[in-house]
Amino acid sequence: MNVEQVIQCRQLSRSFGSLQAVDHLNLSIPKQSIYGFLGPNGSGKSTTMRMLCGLLTPSSGQVEVLGLEIPRQAEQLKHQIGYMAQKFALYDDLTVAENLSFMAKAYNLPGKTQAQRIAETLSRYALQPLQKQMTGTLSGGQKQRLSLAAATLHKPKLLFLDEPTSGVDPQSRRNFWESLFELVNDGVTILVSTHYMDEAERCHGLAILDHGVKVADESPANLIAQIDASVFQIEGTSIMPLKHQLATSPEVLSMMQLGERLRVLLSKKIANPQDYLQRLLAPIDQSLRITPITASIEDVFVMATLHRQPMPPAEKSVTTNASHFQ
Repeated sequence: MNVEQVIQCRQLSRSFGSLQAVDHLNLSIPKQSIYGFLGPNGSGKSTTMRMLCGLLTPSSGQVEVLGLEIPRQAEQLKHQIGYMAQKFALYDDLTVAENLSFMAKAYNLPGKTQAQRIAETLSRYALQPLQKQMTGTLSGGQKQRLSLAAATLHKPKLLFLDEPTSGVDPQSRRNFWESLFELVNDGVTILVSTHYMDEAERCHGLAILDHGVKVADESPANLIAQIDASVFQIEGTSIMPLKHQLATSPEVLSMMQLGERLRVLLSKKIANPQDYLQRLLAPIDQSLRITPITASIEDVFVMATLHRQPMPPAEKSVTTNASHFQ
């Protein structure tokens, strides 16, 4: 069955002087899905989004969004999309309702439609009790809900979210993602950039960007299934000597300490990886426990970017949590 593609770009590039921010990017994003960009700051996520929604002119390449050629038809596109920036972009000195009223006018919604849409949006995002509150006094999670409400007030077909959950608590992030799935159920297509691994796993499709280059593009489940490494958990009486010993092996691609455990990525060239690790580490700790485990999106990210960021053995200990990307 053919699935309608909402976004298609071919060889999309953007440079700023000598900096190649996006490098010959090819994308195809299907309708009614959440497609994610995963990568650290500076990987080209925001630059790509700005080109796709017509805010930034590409240096080269072709872009088609909702059947429109971008940036040539960007003016026609802007009424069909919503955009939520990482930085809160509404007015602190207006109330919640006043901000939504301002956005309704900016979207050129008819007078009768404005009041109806504002009421619907206040209800949908649990903002009714806050509608008379000054926006500057809202919490981070409340501001996030208001930003999403403003971005969807005109019922866009396509929604761009640029790291929308930065700086909010875990429960607010969970609630926010539930709202996104409800929008998809209503027919909206969402493109979201993130540096949070748990959010990346929630996407229907995921592209990993590294220094402007797309290094992986699949569903999270397929990326995990296709990872070119064996993944193990190692527990022992003394972690540091084990780390030093693992760093001596060229077949150990990455390791990450999690409390009293090590998560290790091992080359698939090794025929019997568990036996290999046992032989390598037995001289250090006879009581260690080595357990094969399922790969994660963090592991996929490490493998996808490993060849672009080679590290000497002493630096194989990799931490790829949210704080690493900020």
